[in-house]
Amino acid sequence: MPKNPSENICEEAAFERIYNKYADDVHNFLYYKYGAQYNPRDKAQEAFMKLWDNCKKVPFAKAKSFLFSVADNMMLNEIKHQKVVLKHQKIKPKHYTNETPEFVLEQEQYFERYNKVLANLKEEHRVAFLLSKAEGKKHSEIAEMLGVTQKVVEYRIYSAFNVLKKELEGFKIK
Repeated sequence: MPKNPSENICEEAAFERIYNKYADDVHNFLYYKYGAQYNPRDKAQEAFMKLWDNCKKVPFAKAKSFLFSVADNMMLNEIKHQKVVLKHQKIKPKHYTNETPEFVLEQEQYFERYNKVLANLKEEHRVAFLLSKAEGKKHSEIAEMLGVTQKVVEYRIYSAFNVLKKELEGFKIK
């Protein structure tokens, strides 16, 4: 170490000497105290970065205690953070809704009827309708895919919509 205890840590040569002397010690301290799962090498490097950021405030004689204290606190903060993460992972999302059982049953019955009516549509009407409403394709895209004119596609979608409206009371689509 330097002969002058008031040496400035902000000087590159002084900081390098501190780093070479304490880097392995800080790492080993963190590794033996907390284990490898919290990345002791990274925390040791971060402690040296903090020392560099605060080089004007930390006297040369206090550099070692500063490094060990900062590294230890960083590791404790990491452990606290991991505990919070684990706590939130244990919380299970709710598996219920505010919908009444009657509503859920009506919804299931409606979808069954909807699928049945869809299955009974002519294939070309069903394909055009589903490409338009389920896939969000434009009429011109559907016409190109099916090899027909845009007017034919519009007629097929309109026909399918009318059948669904007739078979399912209250059927509305956007």
